[in-house]
Amino acid sequence: MHDLGDGHTHDHEPHEHEPHNHDHDEGAAARWKHDGVRVIPGDRLDPNTAQTPGMFRQAAVNAARVGAQKIWAGTVAIEPDAKTGVHHHGALESVIYIVSGHARMRWGERLEYVAEAGPGDFIFVPPYVPHQEINASTDEPLHCVLVRSDNEAVVVNLPDVEAAERPETVYWVDPIHKHP
Repeated sequence: MHDLGDGHTHDHEPHEHEPHNHDHDEGAAARWKHDGVRVIPGDRLDPNTAQTPGMFRQAAVNAARVGAQKIWAGTVAIEPDAKTGVHHHGALESVIYIVSGHARMRWGERLEYVAEAGPGDFIFVPPYVPHQEINASTDEPLHCVLVRSDNEAVVVNLPDVEAAERPETVYWVDPIHKHP
């Protein structure tokens, strides 16, 4: 056995590894150069995506921009004291990350439920759930990052939803996280 100096031992002799051939020819290198990691600068997001009244969405990652096959990602901005139209995202799951500002989410057939989130919080929106994003601040914009479970931005706007007058506040409760 050989001591590796970090408390771990090996029961075989050290040896040189043969280089693995993982298709590292010049063609593969060129492919990875143009089809590998992509950096999308924050000032070059694409506003040519599905919109909902009251918010401004911009795409960063989707099929058209980077060839994404299974996700869509972008940003949303909501002006102070503004709310979006009621909508859902079809069969897609959505995750909203609050970068800055204070979000109030309403959801349900009549937007009868409400919850709030602030910077650093994540919001999960299951498929087909009617919802509305509200900027709960009267003087600060709300900025969020969105990720969806498909490569296109499915948005189904629901202009005829009559909102409940007094939504019920819902807190996320599980065996670890208790009601505040």
